[in-house]
Amino acid sequence: MKLKTFLSSLVVVVSCAIAGQAAAAEAAPTGNIQNAKSKVSMCIGCHGIPGYKASFPELYHVPMIAGQNAKYIEAALNEYKKGARSHPTMDAIAGSLSDQDIADLAAYYSNLK
Repeated sequence: MKLKTFLSSLVVVVSCAIAGQAAAAEAAPTGNIQNAKSKVSMCIGCHGIPGYKASFPELYHVPMIAGQNAKYIEAALNEYKKGARSHPTMDAIAGSLSDQDIADLAAYYSNLK
């Protein structure tokens, strides 16, 4: 009897986990290039300058993100947002972005050449 109850509980837990993952995947925002145009001003100060170098907090090389894969840009921004990556400027900017903002920016930059 205990084994049957345990297995029934396990089936319910696994079903909920699978359903939760499916719902999360469906809920991911779709990037909108047009909406991103009003959001890129915070990016171009570093990622849009010739030579891709910035001077705050020190002189450093800035990655070129134009043409980069959208999923990579989303992952990077989410890592800055969650603290898995760290840079003073990126931490502040990514922390202010919604999931929709991140999807929009990723769509915009991945379509630039």
